[in-house]
Amino acid sequence: MLLPEEPAILEVRHAVRRWLAQHCPGGVVAVALSGGPDSLALTAAAAAEARTVRALVVDHRLQTGSADVAQEAAARARALGCVSAEVLAVDVTGSGGLEAAARDARYRALDSARRSDPVLLGHTLDDQAETVLLGLARGSGGRSIWGMSAYDSPWGRPLLGVRRAVTHQACTELGLLPHEDPHNASPDFTRVRLRTEVLPLLEDVLGGGVAGALARTGEQLREEGAVLDSVADTVGARAVVDGELDVAVLADAAPPIRRRVLRTWLLAAGARGLGDKQLRAVDDLVVQWRGQGPVAVGGGTPDARLVVCRRRGRLNVGLDDRRRV
Repeated sequence: MLLPEEPAILEVRHAVRRWLAQHCPGGVVAVALSGGPDSLALTAAAAAEARTVRALVVDHRLQTGSADVAQEAAARARALGCVSAEVLAVDVTGSGGLEAAARDARYRALDSARRSDPVLLGHTLDDQAETVLLGLARGSGGRSIWGMSAYDSPWGRPLLGVRRAVTHQACTELGLLPHEDPHNASPDFTRVRLRTEVLPLLEDVLGGGVAGALARTGEQLREEGAVLDSVADTVGARAVVDGELDVAVLADAAPPIRRRVLRTWLLAAGARGLGDKQLRAVDDLVVQWRGQGPVAVGGGTPDARLVVCRRRGRLNVGLDDRRRV
């Protein structure tokens, strides 16, 4: 399909072109298409800029008529120039609320269907601002407000510098009427309230530019965090001995480096859902040692907690079936 030379679709195309040049010069990608304005504009731009594009349409089956919406999105993808368009029907189950369960089901389906191709996602600068703000509210340290990366293999996000209003306008320029998911207007979801209430209020009170400032902050912290991660990897290579952590080596490191080493070590040992409070409690075993008992971290089993202990100058992690409270 020959796309019009209009400002909004050109901005989207240029963003996709830059992403491809940096992350996927071969130009073979899949694109996650919901039928909404962001993913629809992305699909059109990708079909124009990439060598081969496959569209993957996830049907969450949460609303009446969702199968028809998915089929219509697939047909649009083919009309826009995608070599194929596959509908992936999923079951949304699990803990953490509907929003989290739908996200998990969607990513599993996309990962299974992508073959070896990166998957382009339609996250915009506005989505990035919401993500940074959510991370800030959690208060879990710098990593929680990094926001999303332009490429976190296999997930590509070419539009993180493009405003949501641009993708909407791009669809208008293309003569496409996007599907508007009712969930995207429901105040039952935290992101919707951020989008419709919190961010507009911040823009009003602070005189505009908030979304861009939040996105830039996330990017700057992510770049600085990458440097700290590299230093932590070097320290961790010296501190980890036979799967345990040498306290003497770790104690000499600066606090941000120490906690990065601890986080990497714990995740490798099966820890899950690590927060700042847990990391600091484990860190106290290194620098505030008073003979305290094991520190429980998430990631055990129904019958045993995963705990970190200090013995003979080393930290070790394992299951504790005594179920201490």
